[in-house]
Amino acid sequence: MHPEDVGDDPTAADASRSPEEAAAESRIRPDWFHREHPVFLPLAGFFTGMLYIILIPGSYAAVLKALVGYQRAEQLFPFVLLTLIVPIGLVVPHRTRKFGKFMLLGVVSTVVVVAGVGLGVLWFLLNRDG
Repeated sequence: MHPEDVGDDPTAADASRSPEEAAAESRIRPDWFHREHPVFLPLAGFFTGMLYIILIPGSYAAVLKALVGYQRAEQLFPFVLLTLIVPIGLVVPHRTRKFGKFMLLGVVSTVVVVAGVGLGVLWFLLNRDG
């Protein structure tokens, strides 16, 4: 029996479970892991998108360069855009829609921040000497 079956009273759920079930559940899920918390899914989606847009293109480029050489890797690198199908595909099914939206938000905001900082640094370096 799960706590969501009993209702909002956690003491009723604890009373109806055997000690073995409680021990098994505590071994499966750590204390800090609260999937039911309303902020868990948005944070997980946002940071997944942030890591996704940083790690996937970089690792794709590194593997391509190691396998086919620098010149051919430059030609094949635009195919990394096909990996954007994953976060867009997560938005389609209803079950993963909320996670997919926050993952896309993480991807887009990371790209905007990186591009903005890059442009700001470029502007500063070009205008520094006057």
